[in-house]
Amino acid sequence: MSAGIPNGGGYVRQRHSQGYASSSEDLEDDACSGPPPELPMVQRTRSWVEVLENYLWIGSAIFIIYYGDSKSNLIYLLWHDDRIRRIPLNIGMIGVSLNISYFMYTSMLVWRVKKSSEKWEFSSATALPIITLLGLLSFCLFSFALWPIWSFLTLPLVFTLFMACMVILPHLVLGTLKPQADLLRLD
Repeated sequence: MSAGIPNGGGYVRQRHSQGYASSSEDLEDDACSGPPPELPMVQRTRSWVEVLENYLWIGSAIFIIYYGDSKSNLIYLLWHDDRIRRIPLNIGMIGVSLNISYFMYTSMLVWRVKKSSEKWEFSSATALPIITLLGLLSFCLFSFALWPIWSFLTLPLVFTLFMACMVILPHLVLGTLKPQADLLRLD
């Protein structure tokens, strides 16, 4: 590319930065005219404390599911125990399934968005309060439904199960997003 010579009906834009001003070159080096380079996926390394916390959440959830009320496991209790209030439990399950379906829907749609700035706009910040309230309502309904079995231990029990789901869900991603090549470009 040449410096300011008409090329196809228009002028070629020049770079004016300190790097070009200090050298004897005043021509553009075709840095932005080619395809953008592929950026490697950067994995954030986790400290041993974070890994230990994740294993503790998962281990606690497995303990809760396996031992239940010390007579039978949690799955059997949820299906067959008469002490559980069924209507709040079912409404809480509907709330959780709505939250999961909304997150899956938005994550599938975000894959189609090309610009990183549009991804934040696309995540529909207007639905965020509704989803948060739905999650809190589901937590309260689960606590109310399971209170006759574990009484005050129901709150940490449900919270532990929630945190274990939050640790496990990122590993169940259906596909990885490709890094956007134009993410670091400044021109």
